[in-house]
Amino acid sequence: MAIDSQKLDAFMGQFVHDIGAVMHAATVVVGDQLGLYRRLAEGPATAEQLARKTETDPRYLREWLSAQAASGYVQHDPATDAFSMTEEQAFALAQEGSPAFIPGAFQIAVAQFKAIPKIASVLRTGLGLGWHEHDAALFHGTERFFRPGYAAHLVEEWIPALEGMGKRLRDGAEVADVGCGHGASTMLLAEAFPASRFTGYDYHAPSIEVARERAQRAGVEDRVRFEVATAKDFPARRYDLVAMFDCLHDMGDPVGAAAHVRETLKDDGAWMVVEPFAGDRLEDNLNPVGRIFYSASTFICTPASRSQEVGACLGAQAGEARMRDVATKGGFHHFRRAAETPFNLVYEARP
Repeated sequence: MAIDSQKLDAFMGQFVHDIGAVMHAATVVVGDQLGLYRRLAEGPATAEQLARKTETDPRYLREWLSAQAASGYVQHDPATDAFSMTEEQAFALAQEGSPAFIPGAFQIAVAQFKAIPKIASVLRTGLGLGWHEHDAALFHGTERFFRPGYAAHLVEEWIPALEGMGKRLRDGAEVADVGCGHGASTMLLAEAFPASRFTGYDYHAPSIEVARERAQRAGVEDRVRFEVATAKDFPARRYDLVAMFDCLHDMGDPVGAAAHVRETLKDDGAWMVVEPFAGDRLEDNLNPVGRIFYSASTFICTPASRSQEVGACLGAQAGEARMRDVATKGGFHHFRRAAETPFNLVYEARP
């Protein structure tokens, strides 16, 4: 073999960066669970001071803080031996609900590691792995990862991008949120449009239970309900809007789901499909965002689709052309990209 030493060195440098990120992920999850970021965001502290605030062991905490500093997630002052967080670090790590909040993404990563034996098996057999077969960390992490983006864009940008939908929701509309999970998107809409009525559907009963509890705590029970149902059998109530957030590509029969949405919509209603940002070609997606979504798709999205009837396996990087094809085959005649962010594409389909 003729090895180019410079290329090898460059690749090994990438490896060092990657393995550090992988090992760091678990420390983020622990720090989030124990409230370490939240307390450190209150002000600089030594390991001993932060340990007293968080009721943790100072020696372990110093190692954790050192790992955070080495990763650039906190700051260290050699003169005082104190650790601290910049406003930006605190915004991303310590403020639940901020549009940049990231600990949920690390929960997803940890859940993927727990699924390694199952994924190794399905890669050999070609069988599927249902969403419900994953560790619960995936369900919680997914909501916490996607919710900040929805909070930042859904009401202010995505709904106004759908022709006439903002006014309909303000005046009072019937809305279905299909594949709602823990109901974050449903409740964001309900809080913004109190005159409308919202129903969240998901086949995963434990997630629906969580959504119901959260709706009760949020005080939106008068206009929100959650029911167990799939994308192909949720009740046809003649909706003004049917929404699917980051889930259509996970479905075994997305065309069948599209056809059912068409049957449930009013003639002048709209189907909003929010999907991971992706180009139509593999080479369009060979970038940091594509890396995240292809990895998640290998462990979560594609096995989920394979576990269901049809097993279309669109994957998390399906792209606009394939989504247009799904909508067209499902009976929609008008399809367009309505909005986008670095992580999402928002499509509008109409009869």
